[in-house]
Amino acid sequence: MARRPVVHHVGRSGDVPGGMTQVVNAYLAWPFERCDVAVITSRGDPGDHVAAARGLVRALRAVRRLAASPGAHVVVVHLSGRGSFVREGAVLRYAHRRGLPVVAHLHGSGFVAFAEAHPRLVASVLRDADHVVTLSAQSSRVAVRHVGPARVSLVPNAVPAGTPAAKTRTVVFGGAVTHRKGVDVLQEAWRRAGPPPGWQLLVAGPVLDGHLVDPTTPATRVLGALDHADLLALLEAASVAVLPSRDEAMPMFVLEAMARDACVVATDVGGVSAVLGDGCGVVVPPGDVDALAAALRRVTGDAHARQELVVNARARFASTYRADAVYPRIEEVWLSTLGAPRRDRARVG
Repeated sequence: MARRPVVHHVGRSGDVPGGMTQVVNAYLAWPFERCDVAVITSRGDPGDHVAAARGLVRALRAVRRLAASPGAHVVVVHLSGRGSFVREGAVLRYAHRRGLPVVAHLHGSGFVAFAEAHPRLVASVLRDADHVVTLSAQSSRVAVRHVGPARVSLVPNAVPAGTPAAKTRTVVFGGAVTHRKGVDVLQEAWRRAGPPPGWQLLVAGPVLDGHLVDPTTPATRVLGALDHADLLALLEAASVAVLPSRDEAMPMFVLEAMARDACVVATDVGGVSAVLGDGCGVVVPPGDVDALAAALRRVTGDAHARQELVVNARARFASTYRADAVYPRIEEVWLSTLGAPRRDRARVG
């Protein structure tokens, strides 16, 4: 029996924070029909430069071994911006030079701004990719400018379906406690919303900007960093999920909440409006305390309105973002690079 192709994801996996890591974890757990999935660890914790350097060396060695090994291999490199375009970008370019099919998978809330600030670096990396996967229309436009439309596919993040439990009067925030995630706006909006009796705000995630935490915020618990499974358990029972970010690409937290019948309130950043628009959630401007307070007041005070949003979101999730709907598409992108002719690397656009 012929060996199945193996798709190797360059990044990291395991129970560590970060949407990019959760994407890789989900791929590793999914039974793809036509390929197997593996991971090439290229990085450690953010800010650990020694671990990052060692991870890069290990990743380059792993790619060299792949190029010399039998069977069909595809390398998918997960990129966001800043250091990843130097570190993982080096792995992508090395895999290309070794003759391996390569896919660049773009993540990160700041990718578009990073690409505008560093066009030569971004172009040099993306042009060595056989295909580029994006999560938003904005990122697609940047990628098309560098490699042309034929080599760019917008494929949304996806998550397996959840198992919603009996709902409690909880509003769950999931993510790093930072200015970018809008925790300061959330606390003030929660205070102004004056939620009905019995409701509680649960803030789950590593506290990176501790000065933003206001211990006087009523009916609020700051839980700190949780295992991903524990965060999902909170969402199973949550009536509402909230993500007031100032900047995002396509946050996994929103999809994980939809998969678990939590009514989502989020800000109009990245691909959020495309997911929650047309009555699948409540979308407010980033940084707008009053708008967020009004949205929280609505979804905690009106069970009928909340349930209507949940029903709409459930249908959209099943058709567009559930893993069994999205993963065959991403698998096709990966495998389409096998046997493709080597690219003309001349400048596009």
